[in-house]
Amino acid sequence: MLKVKKGENYLELELKVQPRSSANKVVGVEQGRLKVKVTVPPEKGKANQTVVELLAKSLKVPKRNVTIVRGETSRVKTVRLEGVDVATLQKNLGIKGVEIS
Repeated sequence: MLKVKKGENYLELELKVQPRSSANKVVGVEQGRLKVKVTVPPEKGKANQTVVELLAKSLKVPKRNVTIVRGETSRVKTVRLEGVDVATLQKNLGIKGVEIS
């Protein structure tokens, strides 16, 4: 079950990022975190940029609405999604269970 913090006009959730993968994709949920695979190495912010682009495209929002708020140099990151509701998150990312706090 994906753990999501709900704000006034945003959602925050944790990601686990796997760099140097075979494809850029959202894999599913692992230990309450969204698991994301990206093809680029974690050098000079390339993986972070790819994560932001992938989430923005998947959720059909502008890249400016996806912000990494914690964990820029870690595989575990916290992202803020502005203008995204829980129903959209579940539908566009194919997530079944969400725990809202």
